[in-house]
Amino acid sequence: MRILGIDPGLARVGYGVIDVEPRKGKQEGSQRMIDCGIIRTDPGRSEGERMVEIARDLRQIIRIHQPELASVEKFFFYRSSNTIAVVQARGVLIMTLTRFGLPIVEFPPMQIKQALTGYGHADKDEVLEAVMRELNLDTPPRPDDAADALAVALTAWFQQ
Repeated sequence: MRILGIDPGLARVGYGVIDVEPRKGKQEGSQRMIDCGIIRTDPGRSEGERMVEIARDLRQIIRIHQPELASVEKFFFYRSSNTIAVVQARGVLIMTLTRFGLPIVEFPPMQIKQALTGYGHADKDEVLEAVMRELNLDTPPRPDDAADALAVALTAWFQQ
C-alpha cells in the first residue's frame, strides 16, 4: 500500500510518500520511503494564488506517486497571524485529495507523537529519530515539514 502523508501549511506544505507491506505470519511488516519534500508557495502572491499553487502541486504529487491512502495532520489552533490561512490551505488539501477519490485519515499532533514514540508529548528530535528508525534512513529527511509528513504517513500505517 502506498500512503501520502501531509503536514499542512501556507508557505510550506510537507509531503511524504511511503510504501508499506503488511506482516506475513510472524514476519514484521515493512515500510520504506518513496519520496518526501515540500510544496513551497510564493509569499509575494495573494492567498488565493497560493492556494491554487498548493492544489496544482499536490495534484502533480498524486499523479506521480498514485497513493492509495492520504494521511493529514489535524491543525492545532495557535494564536498566530496565519492561523486562518493555514486552515484554508488545509481545506484546499482535503478538497484536492477528495477529488482524486483518496480515502483520508487525520491525526492530531499528539496522536502522531504517541504512535511513533509511545509518548504524546515527545519532542521533534524524538519523532525524527522514530521516523528514521522506522524507514531505515541514514540521514534525516529535510526540511522538517517533509519529516513531519513522513511521521503522519507512518501514523496512518500504524493505525491500520
